[in-house]
Amino acid sequence: MTNLRSLPSVEQMLQTEAAAYLIARFGRPLTLDAIRFVLDDTRARFRSGLMPDPPSTELILAQTESQLTAWTKSTLLPVINASGVILHTNLGRAPLSDATLRAMDILSRGYSTLEFDIESGKRGSRLIHTESLLGKLTGAEAALVVNNCASAVLLILSALANKKRVVISRSQLVEIGGGFRVPDVMKQSGAKLVEVGTTNKVRLSDYKTAAAEPTALIMRVHRSNFKLVGFTEEPELKDIVEAAYAAGVPVVDDLGSGALYDTAKYGLAHEPTVQESMRAGADIICFSGDKLLGGPQAGIIIGRADLISKIKKHPLARAVRADKACLAGLSATLLHYLKDEAEREVPIVKMMSLTLKQIKGRAEAWAAELGQGQIVEGESTVGGGSLPGESMPTFLLSLQVKSAEKFLRALRKNNPPIIARTENDKVLLDPRTVLPEQEGALLVGLKNLLKKA
Repeated sequence: MTNLRSLPSVEQMLQTEAAAYLIARFGRPLTLDAIRFVLDDTRARFRSGLMPDPPSTELILAQTESQLTAWTKSTLLPVINASGVILHTNLGRAPLSDATLRAMDILSRGYSTLEFDIESGKRGSRLIHTESLLGKLTGAEAALVVNNCASAVLLILSALANKKRVVISRSQLVEIGGGFRVPDVMKQSGAKLVEVGTTNKVRLSDYKTAAAEPTALIMRVHRSNFKLVGFTEEPELKDIVEAAYAAGVPVVDDLGSGALYDTAKYGLAHEPTVQESMRAGADIICFSGDKLLGGPQAGIIIGRADLISKIKKHPLARAVRADKACLAGLSATLLHYLKDEAEREVPIVKMMSLTLKQIKGRAEAWAAELGQGQIVEGESTVGGGSLPGESMPTFLLSLQVKSAEKFLRALRKNNPPIIARTENDKVLLDPRTVLPEQEGALLVGLKNLLKKA
């Protein structure tokens, strides 16, 4: 115990020049916590025999700095996506356009007219800021933006179908990422689930029979992340709408991905668009802002004014409402579509519209800069639960290294982390998903790691 008495006190540590530096960098309360933590750990290790002699004051302060750095290190980091997955859910889905980022930055830096009416000088509504844009783009009577599409579904069902029947095909009782299950959401909203059809087949007559009883909604859910193939049957949305209209039942169409353009234009399968759902006559449509739309995370609800009005007034609407940064960013993204400039300005649309010549040229430039690597044909995917099973031809930079898995780990530890993939023990990097402004950092990181490989 005599040796332990030689340890400096917390107060003595705080008087040192090194501690003053830590306090200036990390603040006094956190520095104080770190010093106590290191001293307690030192005593525990000394008593257990893991430490023959107590450390010096300088070493304790060095350990304190390491502890403070570990405590304050951010786990949310920008990465370079060279995986070829455009809407990579684990990497934050859609990167945002410059105009979207500027709008979010400007609105976040100061005060705004989020809920203030300039004309009257009185309280306004945050619900109006994207409504007119969505109306012009889709023809919808009204719109509402919430924090994501999952909450949009929950809000719609809670507002329009609590303790009432909601008809849905068994083939659409899906689970999407994060354990979001349609049947569970219906239960949470208080709606009474009415399943029709079978797992692989549902007929129009199934909907008609179910809607013959008092029913609040007929719901169609887009199977975002898988395909149903083989011996299957499913009526068109317009036919479901006609049957529902005859029964006096509104139709909700959960589109998920939120495409405002035809994905077939880029060599992919056709993804149902918001405009098509509107033309088919769906009463309420909901979709994501950060998937094929290419904007910030949001859940967008459009449709009949009377139904949207009920949804806006539901208490849950406040709990899931979008914030000022989201509304500013979404408005800027929607403007790209209104101005017919999405292919030029929205990053994910730009990625899909890249020609093979452009992609191959970038891959060849990378190989030339690195002085190694082969250019091989490959496939990019959309991701984000959109267009399952679909891919786009691309060109990849293929690197031969001693251990592909070890090199991938080294790439992930780079600053910034680089996310790639492997195939046949080779490291593959897809130019399609690497933002142009990140190319310099990508090549610097690759050069440094290839020297060590």
